[in-house]
Amino acid sequence: MFVPYILPPVHVTRTVRSVCPARAGVAGLCAAHTCVRAEHCPSTWVLLVDIAGPCISSSSWEFVRKSHEMLLIEEKYKSIAKLLLSSGTCPRCVLRFCCVGSSAPYRLPYKNLADELQKFLSNDGDIAPPSKKVRLGDSEECRSETEITRDTDVNEAPQTCNLCLGILQHLCSTEFVKQIFHKVQSAGYEFQDFVFSVSLPPQLLVREHSAWLQAQEEMRRQDRLLEKADIIQLKEAYKWIIHPMISEELGVQAVSKSLFEVGVVFCHQDTDEDCHFLVTVCKDCFKPTKNKQSVFTRMAVVKALDKITDDDFVTHFPWPPSTPKTTCQVIDIQCNHASVFVAGRYNKYSRTLPQTPWVIDGERKMESSVEELITEQLMTVFQADSFNFSSSGREDVDVRTLGRGRPFAIELVNPHRVRVTEQVMKDLQQKINGTDKIKVRDLQIVTREALAHMKEGEEEKTKCYSALIWTEKTIRKEDVEFLNDIKELKILQKTPLRVLHRRPLASRPRIIHTMKSEYMDEHHFRLYLKTQAGTYIKEFAHGDFGRTVPNIGSMMKTTADILELDVESVDVDWPPALED
Repeated sequence: MFVPYILPPVHVTRTVRSVCPARAGVAGLCAAHTCVRAEHCPSTWVLLVDIAGPCISSSSWEFVRKSHEMLLIEEKYKSIAKLLLSSGTCPRCVLRFCCVGSSAPYRLPYKNLADELQKFLSNDGDIAPPSKKVRLGDSEECRSETEITRDTDVNEAPQTCNLCLGILQHLCSTEFVKQIFHKVQSAGYEFQDFVFSVSLPPQLLVREHSAWLQAQEEMRRQDRLLEKADIIQLKEAYKWIIHPMISEELGVQAVSKSLFEVGVVFCHQDTDEDCHFLVTVCKDCFKPTKNKQSVFTRMAVVKALDKITDDDFVTHFPWPPSTPKTTCQVIDIQCNHASVFVAGRYNKYSRTLPQTPWVIDGERKMESSVEELITEQLMTVFQADSFNFSSSGREDVDVRTLGRGRPFAIELVNPHRVRVTEQVMKDLQQKINGTDKIKVRDLQIVTREALAHMKEGEEEKTKCYSALIWTEKTIRKEDVEFLNDIKELKILQKTPLRVLHRRPLASRPRIIHTMKSEYMDEHHFRLYLKTQAGTYIKEFAHGDFGRTVPNIGSMMKTTADILELDVESVDVDWPPALED
């Protein structure tokens, strides 16, 4: 006959792994003693004892009792626990500074944890064997970890903690989790998991540093060390508590890396001045920046605390920190999805269409652009906040792009819709191609890393052009045939005058690999060129007042200019071609 003994969830993390003979084979528990999960409660384990078989040894119950104590605080940290608890620190922060690295005790209801802590400090932590009358179905312990955490009554906290400023007391309640859920739900994102981020006020670092100095002093009295890195970070403890609660509400797992982020930003105005003394001691750590509203960033405070001496710190910030009258406030709950990257190739058939919006002195010059014709449809489907357009080079507004087109990539920032099928992408491409100005092919979703293929070795790539050339002097067919024999022509180009307002002044060597001329009439011929990427073709034709040498005009000893220019091919084998 087996009698079930309920092992409370607080025992599970360490006790169960050792008590179950089938899993570990602990001395003192024979095969007749079996540890199993409760059928309706995975977080509760039941020790089945065969009352007709061998009794559980007293040493085994002692092991259970000690496992329970170790789950909270090791004996060596008892003085730290007393110091902090008597100074206005909450039980969960006491666990952090006593280096409790298991999540289970942090998830205990606040009152239960406080009671367990008091028992430990008063040496009243013995666990007696459960009564044989305990029935599994009636057990209060048969609850999920989330339910255990949700029993926390924040009103039971007597005062706001002087270290976490109430974050581990009041801001891990069911009500707050529901706020997060409603924020995420109303934002309308598609996601399969999430990462949870927390932004804490920098003054918490000062208060924790103060507590660490005191805890360090306590450990020195025992000839022991307490490294700052051994203390459990507030963010980590907070996530241990709140992760299962948010996961249950959202119906997806919280993970360490995810494309979807849920973030909470905390502030505490009443204690903002806690950091101010650091400026007088470590002035060089606090420098104003354009993007930051305050010099007291977390990074700046960390640097200052690393530099300041213990004596200087204690002089300016005595122990214990003041107990605040208010708790931390939530100033924002943020949702953000990682960017989606879409790539393809475009043809441009219009000589009045710029690649990107053309605005001069605040006035728009053209009604649309290649960028806008493509991204308008993408933004609608992916429901992104904004976008970034890039391409393998660019053409002037009066230049067409023919052949297989020019590779481009678009970063869709913070998209709300991300589950987009290949068929949806095909439909998108068809919609974009509903104009006679551009055409897109090979439209596809790519990774951020794949974008490097578009830019790598860009100047080593080649591009082919077709140019209609005008000459001032009358020409015959044989006057242009010599161009066909020129191979690997090296030219030097200073930054063209027409782009000098947006490009730095420099002299750039370029190579004209091949040329082929096609005579048309006394003043016109067509020239086909294969050049190094980055060559200014218009300037190679007319010379740009001698800034490009040699040039077509100088080689033909006449004034020459381009009337029409087309990009015939961009020799970048990316993105991968798709079947039509």
